[in-house]
Amino acid sequence: MLTGKKIAVIGLGTMGHAVVSGLLRSQRVNPDQISATVRTKPRAEKVSKELGIKCLTDNVDAVNDADIVLLCVKPKDIEKVSENLTKKGALKHNPLVVSIAAGTSTGFIEGIIGQECPVLRAMPNTPCFIGKGMTVVSKGSQAKDEHVALAKEIFSTMGRFTELEEKHMDTVTGLSASGPAFIYLIIEALVDGGVMRGLPRQIATELVAQMTLGAAEMVLTTGKHPASLKDEVTTPAGCTIAGILVLEDGRIRSVLARGVETAAKVAGELGR
Repeated sequence: MLTGKKIAVIGLGTMGHAVVSGLLRSQRVNPDQISATVRTKPRAEKVSKELGIKCLTDNVDAVNDADIVLLCVKPKDIEKVSENLTKKGALKHNPLVVSIAAGTSTGFIEGIIGQECPVLRAMPNTPCFIGKGMTVVSKGSQAKDEHVALAKEIFSTMGRFTELEEKHMDTVTGLSASGPAFIYLIIEALVDGGVMRGLPRQIATELVAQMTLGAAEMVLTTGKHPASLKDEVTTPAGCTIAGILVLEDGRIRSVLARGVETAAKVAGELGR
């Protein structure tokens, strides 16, 4: 589906780099199909050498002949970048525009670039770097299923992919995009517990990381409710249920849920 498609990645930062790396790793596109932009010439030269793609400092030059434009810039920059591309006619051929800017609606972008370009809003997360990420997309007013299919071809190279209505995207940001940081905090705390009981930190970290990976895979593979899987571990009068009760005393459920709620609310304000 991506054969022959020209892809422009505007803003080759952390996530932009993950997208390009995933595409090249999957071999769904050739390096000459991708162009990207960065702020400085030395950085552009370094990226070109490292990834074998065309890397520029001018967004307009990158977008002019692109079939798909990925806006991988920060929310505070999305308006300026979109206006510049529009004023200079870089989007007059109506490419598919995909934005990963948190808190920025498709309607906001359509209001800048016009109603002719199909627009998708996407929210990937940092595990995309290792091909274990999660990306959610929503359609703008002019986007069709075929455009979602193109986005899936791109983002599925970095992990799982799904589509939701745009009303859910701020919550997706607070849960799926911010979530890895929450899990790292939990991992760190569990490691500290192991260290407190005498385990070397390196061993404790490996044990917790592999346990977290396995538990997540159990949820995805078995399809069982997490509560059911938890009950399979908690034997009557055992050590696991004793530890869970201590966590419940600390209100771990409500603290985590409120963390997601707050992150989602802040995400919704980023594009304003």
